[in-house]
Amino acid sequence: MRADFDPEQMDGRAFYKLLTSVIVPRPIAWVSTVSRDGFPPNLAPHSFFTVACVQPPIVQFTSAGRKDTLRNVEATGEFVVNFATESQFEVVNDTATDFPAKVGEFDAVGVATEPSERVAPPRVAASPVALECVLHSTLCLGDSTVVFGRVVHAAVHEDVLVDGHPEITRLRPLSRLGKDEWGTLGDIREIKRIRYADWRGPAGA
Repeated sequence: MRADFDPEQMDGRAFYKLLTSVIVPRPIAWVSTVSRDGFPPNLAPHSFFTVACVQPPIVQFTSAGRKDTLRNVEATGEFVVNFATESQFEVVNDTATDFPAKVGEFDAVGVATEPSERVAPPRVAASPVALECVLHSTLCLGDSTVVFGRVVHAAVHEDVLVDGHPEITRLRPLSRLGKDEWGTLGDIREIKRIRYADWRGPAGA
């Protein structure tokens, strides 16, 4: 037996909680931005995040509602996606606090910055990977806005590279789950894709 949930018959927030509990784990875009008003740099986690395009390299994140991150991106056309790690768990959560626009999360939470190479927003100094982006476009969907950013520079700490490639056990990514739950790396399984020429039937058959 299955339990049925009709989004048209449910409170929107309730269905949102259902979606975020089953679409898991979700990687975190820890987005840094600056405003045109001279406010301190903004830093906030967004868990509706993924790759949107390969060539050109474009990433996307969704802002549910009009938050400081979205306003800053629209005003300046730039942002940085900082990689969130397991060890930064509580700090990442702290930056989700609804600070007023005039309060910078970097200073309020105690996150060290470093200058970016190609864009104005600073990077998180302790983040192993930073993707510097310029705004490609936005798409409004209901109460949310999808932000597409073209990656113009990627800065990866040498400590997480093995033979020039980021290694997952060194990255130790932090992910978002349902409710107030967060996920860490856990077990890793490897399997190669099968070419049709090598297909011998489904596994376990």
